[in-house]
Parts: sequence; structure tokens; C-alpha cells
Amino acid sequence: MTAFAKIQKLPRQPLAVTAYETIVRKIICLEYQPSQYLEENQLVEELGIGRTPVREALVRLQSENMIESQPNKGVIVKPITLQNTKAMFESMHIFEFGVVDVALVKDCTNFIKRMRLSNEAVKNAVLSNDVFGLVEANHEFHMNFARCSQNEFLVRAVHDVRKEAKRLSYLSYNNIIDPQRPLELHYQSVVQEHDRIIESLILKDEVGLKQLLQEHIETFRQRIITFMTV
Repeated sequence: MTAFAKIQKLPRQPLAVTAYETIVRKIICLEYQPSQYLEENQLVEELGIGRTPVREALVRLQSENMIESQPNKGVIVKPITLQNTKAMFESMHIFEFGVVDVALVKDCTNFIKRMRLSNEAVKNAVLSNDVFGLVEANHEFHMNFARCSQNEFLVRAVHDVRKEAKRLSYLSYNNIIDPQRPLELHYQSVVQEHDRIIESLILKDEVGLKQLLQEHIETFRQRIITFMTV
């Protein structure tokens, strides 16, 4: 069987999944702005996908808190507010410090390997100027860090917070927020901080690891607060 024939036999992705992934990407990349109404007819036309898959995608997005239902008005992209941004960073700090407490008494070897691969993906996204890819690779790095805990509840909590943070990550990676700090320097700093997090995890250095996470999260938080308040 030829390679082409094998590809032809691969199962096609369900249209509802395609619709979901396309809408998610547009939300993360802010093509669909916070508080923007998402009209079903418009989505069907834009995505070139039938009404039923689009509806299924919207139901999933609402269950994941990425969109909100407005009575008699349809749905909107979840707004970004100072209040929920503050709550998100507070939660990120609590959950990732919790990961440290649990992970340091476990064998994290396999997950550390995945963290290294994720950070390589971060570097490659930077080199190819792929901001969405950078957001996804950064998310996967932090999820692999969370998996070091080998605690499904912590992993789920970090996932929920980090997924919420993706739009903010895109803002951070796609905008010159501090004129004194070029994006290239910011990207380089992120990669280096990831490497240091890995090394501290290997050394089981609790104090150093928590300090690194604190600085990593605070840099992210300050960039977003500056962007939102300037």
C-alpha cells in the first residue's frame, strides 16, 4: 500500500472537533475579542462547517468556561477583567507551589524529559515566529511540570488555570509591553527560566524552585497588568 493510500485510510477528525479547535485558536489569538458575540450563522459561514458541529463546539466551549451565555442574546467570548486576571494569577501561584510540595518526593524523571522537549518546542516556536505555537508549547511545559506531581487533582487544577491563561500568554508574547525590553529578550528569558526550573527540580531544591516559579509568574503578571492598565 502506498503512503498516499495509507493517509487516505486514516480516520477524518470529527467536524465538531475541527470547529472547536478553530474557535479556540481564534479566541486565544484574539481574533475573537473578549466580550465579542459569537453568532451561530456567522460561525457556520466563517468556518465552512455545518450548524450541528458548530453547536456542539459551542456547548463544549461553554462547559470549559471559554464562552458565556447571554440571555436572549446568544454567547460571548469570556471577558478579560482585572478581577478574574488577579484571581487567575493567585490560583496559578497556589497550585504550582502545591506541585512543588508533592513532586519533590517523587520520581519525576519521565516528566522532566517531557519538560525539556516542551522547552525545545518553545525555542522552535520563537525561531519560526509562531506566537500561537509558542503559547501552546509554553502551556505544555507547565502541564508537564504539573504532571511531576503525579496527582490528578493538581494536574486538573493547573490545566484549568493555565488554559485560562492562554489568551493572556498570547498578549504577553505578541506585544511590546515594555519598550525597554524587546520581545526577543523576553522570549530568551522565558526559555532560560524554564531551564532553571528543570535544573532545580532535578536537584530537588524546594526553596530555589519556588523562588523561580514566583519570579516566572510575577513577570507574566506584571506584563499583563501593564498591558491592561496603560
